[in-house]
Order: sequence, then C-alpha cells, then structure tokens
Amino acid sequence: MDARRDHRPVPEATALDEDLLTADQICAKLSGHQRGEVPIGASALTMFIDVQAKCLFWLVAAWEEDFTGYVIDYGTEPDQKAAYFTLRDMRRTLGAAAPRAGLEGAIYAGLERLCERTLGREWRRDDGAMVRIDRCLIDANWGQSSDVVYLFCRQSAFSGVLLPSHGRYVGASSLPFSEYKRKRGDRVGLNWRIPVVTGKRAVRHVVFDTNYWKSFIQARLAVPMGDPGSLSLFGHKPERHQLLAEHLTAEYRVKTQGRGRTVDEWKLRVDGLDNHWLDCLVGSAVAASMQGAVLFGTDHKAPTGRPRLRLSEHQRGRR
Repeated sequence: MDARRDHRPVPEATALDEDLLTADQICAKLSGHQRGEVPIGASALTMFIDVQAKCLFWLVAAWEEDFTGYVIDYGTEPDQKAAYFTLRDMRRTLGAAAPRAGLEGAIYAGLERLCERTLGREWRRDDGAMVRIDRCLIDANWGQSSDVVYLFCRQSAFSGVLLPSHGRYVGASSLPFSEYKRKRGDRVGLNWRIPVVTGKRAVRHVVFDTNYWKSFIQARLAVPMGDPGSLSLFGHKPERHQLLAEHLTAEYRVKTQGRGRTVDEWKLRVDGLDNHWLDCLVGSAVAASMQGAVLFGTDHKAPTGRPRLRLSEHQRGRR
C-alpha cells in the first residue's frame, strides 16, 4: 500500500531521515544486470522468505565480501502477476493454490514450490558460470506458521541451505546482542546468533536484531553507486521496482536512548503498510553475514574455523 494513496497521516521526515533514500531514489540505483544474473564479484548468494497467511514474499541477493550488494530477483508465491498489489487485497493466495489443505499445509506446499524454483536451480553469473544459493532463511516468527517452517526446514531436500529465522526487536531498553552470555556451541556474529537447540525443535535457527539490520540495509542503500558497501537493484528500468521501493521505505526510525546507548528503533509509517520485501532484504543481509561478508569498520567477524571461500570455489567443491 502506497502512503501517498492513503489519507491517514504519515510521520513527517526528520533530520534523521535526510540520509535515507526516497522510493524514487532507490528505484534509480540500478546495476544494469539482468534479472536473476549474479555479478562476477559476488562471493555469496542469499535468499529470505517472509511467511504470511496469504502468500510468501521472497528476495534473492548477491553479495561481495565487503557487503556490496545486488538485489537480483524478488517476488511472491503464488506469483501475483501484477505490477502493483497489497497483501490486504491479494487475489492469488496460498489457500487458493492448495484448496484441500489447511493453513499449515498451504504454507508447506508454497514453500515446496518456491524452494524448488529458487534453490533447485542454478543462477547464471555474468561470466557464464552457474552458481546456486548458499543460504536461505525462512521467517519463523509468526506463531501460526512457526512449527510448519521448522518442519519444512528439517524435511526439505534443501535442508542443508535452509534455516528458520527469528527477527527480534532490540530497542534501547533491551539487552543488546553483544551482552548475551554465549553458551558452548553457539555461533555468534554481527548482531545475530545461532543458539544450541534441544527438544521438539531440534533444528538450528538464527536470531537477529531487526533494528540493527534495518539500519544496516538503509545505510547500504544510501551508499553511492560504485562505492564499497553500496546496494543496488537489477535492470535498467526504475519503474520496475516501484512497489519494492515502497516496501523498503515503509518504515521510519526514531533514535532512542537507554542502558547507556543510543539505537535506531524502526516503526511503520502507517499501520498496515506493506514492508515484507524490506524484511526479506534485511534477512538476506543477515544470511550474507553468516556466509562471511564483512563491512569495513564493523569489528565483529564470527570465526569460521576455515578460510572463507569465494562462491565459485563453493560450487566447484559441490561437484
């Protein structure tokens, strides 16, 4: 839903928003690569799936080791076959695609179709080499779909690539990720961690700080084209990405102080505004950090225990 088409008040831009790009400015950040094409400098290919009752929003991004990023594809499952739509008014739904299934069965079937179409294929790099997605995170926060997401990640043919994810709203008054007591077996990265798990959900999952990573993504979008750490969109036509850009600008930030620190807290500009591809891009960046991407100046790099391989070397190792 575009706030410009809505009559409810939208928070005015503050001085803090001046370094955030507008929707039109985001649309203009084009890499010139074809849809689905992986830039040759990319060392990781990541994906995130946002789970809703009506559909799955998804996004695939390619990342260089310095966190220069490229959105190479995105969409919904089922495909809406429209340039503009909102979740509220969506016609092509998971339920309609699986009429005999309940909510969980419809979500499971949608995940199967989507992952077969994205994880089950090779993606062409611009030098002609073929690569695959290294890591795909699936949103497991919504209570009604959480169990089926864990089940799918455990049973899927792509279980080695999939990981359930939980975004956590870490405000100024919350305990920051840096102060969590690390347990033996935990994997810890830049405002994300993969805790040791036992019991019913014996599937590892990742937990991340949504406020931190939303600020991280907005900063990447604001970096000029050509500079390290910049984030761009595929293609040559800005209008192609108008709906994506509306999702990416659906939230504003408020600087808040607490526990001796100042943090950005992100809030929807209008209740009910669609921000699902923003969540997907944030999750894709978290997945890139898990795969070894490091922004210059961020001092936390999770040890992997082995040298980081480029994406091309990963592919050769799988053959």
